[in-house]
Amino acid sequence: MTGTVWHCHIAVSLDGKIARPDGSFDWLEGYPAEEFGIGAFLAGVDGILMGRQTYEAIRRMGDWPYPGKRTIVMTHRPLPDPPEGVEARSGDLGAVAAGFEQGGCRRVWIEGGSQVIQGMIAARRFDVLEMALIPIVLGDGIPLFRPGTPELHLRLASCTQRSRGALHLVYEVAHPA
Repeated sequence: MTGTVWHCHIAVSLDGKIARPDGSFDWLEGYPAEEFGIGAFLAGVDGILMGRQTYEAIRRMGDWPYPGKRTIVMTHRPLPDPPEGVEARSGDLGAVAAGFEQGGCRRVWIEGGSQVIQGMIAARRFDVLEMALIPIVLGDGIPLFRPGTPELHLRLASCTQRSRGALHLVYEVAHPA
């Protein structure tokens, strides 16, 4: 077992969506990320793992918000003009994870999307699920857990009510006895 913690910190709708069908997340307006501890969380993150659609959504927002954080984007296509510290990778997520571990990363943010999350659960590199549960039903959208995601048992570590009826939930993976 490594000393690396694999931590997914994500916002999700009541019906389990992480984005609209087009990848947008305008439905998060009015729910400041600071209320869900994102600043303290980011301060403790050494690396970030994300998929191409997540990367593209972040790039559309403007300046790269994670300077100094080693970031791997899972994609089969090159990244035009990536920010410093960002690299494109494809292939086995377990091998990518091993690279973070060998590089000394203590906490890696599994930022998304659902395909990367599913792959990290399958690779048994998933320790914490921290969620901003937003009181909205999107109906259509990108699910947090896609069909085929491996079974995962979780233990509630904390639940805090936030503004406008949102919840800040922290689950830890419950390893079978």
